[in-house]
Amino acid sequence: MTGTLLVRDGVLWSDGARLAGDAVLVVDGRIRALGDGDVLAARDDAAGAQMVDAAGGLVHPSFADAHVHTAMGGLESIGLDVSGAHGAEACLARVAAYAAEQDGPWIVGGGWHMADHPGGTPTAAALDAVTGDVPAFLVNADHHGAWVNTAALRAAGIDASTPDPEDGRIERDAAGNPTGTLHEGAMSLVSAHLPTRTDDELRAGLAAGADALLRAGVTAWQEAIVGDYGGHVDASPTYGDLIEGGVLAARVSGALWVPRDVTLDTVPAVVADLARRRDRDAARGFDTATVKIMVDGVAENRTAALAEPYLVDGCDCAVDGDGDGRGIAYFGRDVLFAVAAAAAAEGFALHFHAIGDRAVTDALDAVEALPAAVRGRRRHHIAHVQVVDPVDVPRFAALGVTVNMQALWACSSAQVTELTLPILGARRAAWQYPFGSFLRAGAALAMGSDWPVSTYDPWQAIHVAVTRQAPGSDAEPLLPDEALPLDVALRAYTAGSHRLLGLGGEGGSGTLEVGARADVCVASRDPFAGDPRDIASTRTAVTVLDGRIVHREAAAPAAP
Repeated sequence: MTGTLLVRDGVLWSDGARLAGDAVLVVDGRIRALGDGDVLAARDDAAGAQMVDAAGGLVHPSFADAHVHTAMGGLESIGLDVSGAHGAEACLARVAAYAAEQDGPWIVGGGWHMADHPGGTPTAAALDAVTGDVPAFLVNADHHGAWVNTAALRAAGIDASTPDPEDGRIERDAAGNPTGTLHEGAMSLVSAHLPTRTDDELRAGLAAGADALLRAGVTAWQEAIVGDYGGHVDASPTYGDLIEGGVLAARVSGALWVPRDVTLDTVPAVVADLARRRDRDAARGFDTATVKIMVDGVAENRTAALAEPYLVDGCDCAVDGDGDGRGIAYFGRDVLFAVAAAAAAEGFALHFHAIGDRAVTDALDAVEALPAAVRGRRRHHIAHVQVVDPVDVPRFAALGVTVNMQALWACSSAQVTELTLPILGARRAAWQYPFGSFLRAGAALAMGSDWPVSTYDPWQAIHVAVTRQAPGSDAEPLLPDEALPLDVALRAYTAGSHRLLGLGGEGGSGTLEVGARADVCVASRDPFAGDPRDIASTRTAVTVLDGRIVHREAAAPAAP
């Protein structure tokens, strides 16, 4: 029993449409009634209700984040977080300040932006100047590369003779010496030497991440990598601790990481281990009935898998054995198909990371190869979808694959204009983030933030989905024909993501309707009433989970 709550004087919206009335009555965690506030307040079951004045703001179903790294983001937010530093000097200044205050054996942090450094590859020498002989490991904002200093290279034994791993690349100078940037799988050469996080640190990090999401109106999410990756450890024991301790106030699930070193021979054993871990997690209340398959890397460091080569003279980016400059496909198609088939047969949903057009095609082909009965058991989805061959757009709807959008990226930025567009070329640049095309083709749409790669605030991402411009930017919209209407974007981040995570349906969450779970947000304003360029100014003023207020924005101080 959670009592009674009455939200009044709001603009009610749900599942793509405005609703009649201005109030929501919640009783014992369920929506009891929708309608006129005065009428609902007079009902017997509203007696003694806790009141929330929406003050004309939008009242909508809570957000669900279909692709987020909550534990990773939380840990980084309470440690060395340089994501708010823009420019190499500002980043180094923040690292220097942190280094001056800590005496641990390593300096570990993250969030630096590739566009702040020439070619997107900062150097060990620059980091040495502020870290000295203490080894330092800083993952970048997209978490597909790391910046390390000379001491870290030395600690890991990396020098000119060290070969590139099959799933990554060591940035080198003309003589072959490592320069300080490690791409993709090369990160693990150093991250394997990082100090082990304590249980208290892991719990504090996850708690901080969960609190940030709840303050943003996100009451449900999928942890997009559950396993050891990029210097971060498997978060499932920590989730289990917080869930069993009644500390975690959210509806959470996780996607178990499929290791990149799987082979055809080891697929059965790998999937059996994933099933064992799923069952162990379920016993502690943590749903990990999804597997995460990272098909490729990212475009800006030339590791996204493309169907045709990058436009780079002498490109050294193809390290998947074919030597043709098309980036990295982490799995051969035979292994990818085998992993997808075995996992789906075991009852897992498939959550693919696919950035390049070749990766998107391969992921769709892997789903299409599943027996129809197996394919339809769970909701499979492909996240990121940056470069998509137009031929593949209608296949999402045809195969029942959900588009898991990270919409904040679908705009012009320094990283896009300086690092990505020049190596994609005009034809493929026109295939980026085709959200409008997906909508017109009838695909199911969901949204996720990929925090800490980008902000966890859904309203920022929705702003970009609608305007194809970064918040506060006057830059030309990126492919404006691919913009989404506001009601579609908001529906994707609410009903669409709740359904993808298995939380929707009758009596579930993601909609405002009588009998549904009372997972509700009150926004600071009505974004439908103003200029689309103001969407990003919208804040979550109140978050309600299961009928309980779990976040309430402090009232502004009275004017003197």
